[in-house]
Amino acid sequence: MTSSVLGRLAELGLELPEVAAPVATYVPAVRTGRYVYTSGQLPFVDGALAATGKVGDGEGLVGPLVAASLARTAVLNALAAVASQIGSLDQVSRIVKVVGFVASDPSFTGQPAVVNGASVLLGEIFGEAGVHARSAVGVAVLPLDSPVEIELVVELEES
Repeated sequence: MTSSVLGRLAELGLELPEVAAPVATYVPAVRTGRYVYTSGQLPFVDGALAATGKVGDGEGLVGPLVAASLARTAVLNALAAVASQIGSLDQVSRIVKVVGFVASDPSFTGQPAVVNGASVLLGEIFGEAGVHARSAVGVAVLPLDSPVEIELVVELEES
């Protein structure tokens, strides 16, 4: 049986990827009680980063619109990590928190717009349950020279 969240993803022309393999010693997600915390998820597609570099405006930089798309990819990877812990994403009652890291050129201050890529997608998938608290943080560099990294905190329905 297809879950309603998977059905919504299909309507959006998306599907959950395989859980991205950790790049160091950690697990992609941990469940404790009614919450699942993901590790930072990068925009991997088929095991490789979709893009690398710093985000900003100008030649040789990852543009903000591209970076927002990468944040969407990273949040799909985060949802795959959640699903690996709970089975069906239909158990999600709320996306509690999103933390987005943006590897930023020193002059770039548009981190909130980049992380909106993840936030908007969560709203499209979960509706009101996708509305969340959020941080959008500019950093000098991310693992593997990724432009973005996304973490989630998800609350589950009571069993």
